[in-house]
Order: sequence, then structure tokens, then C-alpha cells
Amino acid sequence: MSASEVTRVLVNLGFEFLRQRGSHRIYSKNKTLITVPMHTGDLRKGTLHQIIKQTGLSVEEFLHNR
Repeated sequence: MSASEVTRVLVNLGFEFLRQRGSHRIYSKNKTLITVPMHTGDLRKGTLHQIIKQTGLSVEEFLHNR
């Protein structure tokens, strides 16, 4: 998944863009902060899994909101 796809899912889940520092965007919802590196290409598997884990959803639920 690319960073733009991840940010689209986060916004669909109710996360709001908070700020950007360099190439990292920070989204928040209910005191949960999620940092998304906005690099070209797909996110690394571990980075993607950590973002999904921070949302509190399973991988299937996260991908369903794609």
C-alpha cells in the first residue's frame, strides 16, 4: 500500500490531518497520533502493520475501508 492510500483510509476512519514535518504527516483521533511517512512507492510491511495496529483494527477491517 502506498502512503497516499493509507492516508485516504485514515481520513475515512475519522482521523484528521494534524501537521507535517518534512515528509512525515501526523494524523490524530481521540488522542491517538499516527505518523505516516510520505515516501514514494509502497510502505514497508512493518511500517504498515504498525499503522494498522495503532488504529485498533484488524488487517482485514483496515483493508475493507480502502
